[in-house]
Amino acid sequence: MVGSRLMIRPVAAMMVMVMTLCTLWTAPAAAAIVGTDELLTEQSSELKKQELLTMLEQDDVKQTLLDMGVTEQQVRDRIDSLTPTELASFQAQLAEAPAGEGVVGIIVLFLLVFIVTDMLCATDIFPFVNCIR
Repeated sequence: MVGSRLMIRPVAAMMVMVMTLCTLWTAPAAAAIVGTDELLTEQSSELKKQELLTMLEQDDVKQTLLDMGVTEQQVRDRIDSLTPTELASFQAQLAEAPAGEGVVGIIVLFLLVFIVTDMLCATDIFPFVNCIR
């Protein structure tokens, strides 16, 4: 009994230090109000990305991309990394494209996006495109 009373103070001091260190390492929580427009933009961009990925499933689009040396996974990765602004611009160009030229327009647009991202050093797909940095 006497031995356990002698250990109470050192154990309590150790526990105080551990608890203090644990509370110092935690990050404070941050909460913010999410606006309706932000939420709708995020959801609509996800729907648009799904539409593009659905277009990518067409056999003629896959074959044309393979003929140009771009893999399907590279296209999927690039679609996933599109910002909402880029996605809106891309959707506008798709809407303006004539019905018969849609596939060719999509492929050309993908190639342009890949070339621009190669120039900005974000990707390294085409060896003939030099980084501007």
